Amino acid sequence: MAFKRKMDEDIFTSVGNMFENFFNNDFFKGFSTGTSIPAVNIFEDDKGFDMEVAAPTFKKEDFKLDFDAGVLVISGERQEEAKEDTRRVTKREFNYTTFKRSFTLPNSVDPEKISAKYSEGILHIRLGKKERKTGDGRNINVD
Repeated sequence: MAFKRKMDEDIFTSVGNMFENFFNNDFFKGFSTGTSIPAVNIFEDDKGFDMEVAAPTFKKEDFKLDFDAGVLVISGERQEEAKEDTRRVTKREFNYTTFKRSFTLPNSVDPEKISAKYSEGILHIRLGKKERKTGDGRNINVD
C-alpha cells in the first residue's frame, strides 16, 4: 500500500512538474497566466485540523470556500487596476489573479465546525473533528 501511494505521489509530482516547466518556458516569459497556486500548511491536533493558505495581496472578500461531498474548495479572485497620470496621457495596467485548490477531507471532519479568517496575508481555516461517541460499544459473541 505504501509503495502504491509513493508511486501515485511520484506520478502526480511528475505531471505537476511537466505543467510547471511548460508554463515557465521561454514562450511564456513576460506573460502572466493570471493563475497562481498558494502554498498551504496543514496541522492536526486532537480537536481538528488547521490550514494556512499563503495569499498576500488578497482581501478577505476575494476568497470563496465551498464544502460539498467531503471536498473543501478554496478559491480566490483578485482584480486590481493601477492608474498613472502624466500630463495628458493616462496609462492603465490591469492585474487579475485567480486560484482554486481542492482538498478531500477525512470523514472525521465535522462540516458544521469549519471556519475561516484572514489576517496578515494568511487565510486560516479551522476544520473541527466530529466528537467521538463513547458508550455506544457492545460485546460481540463469537459463534
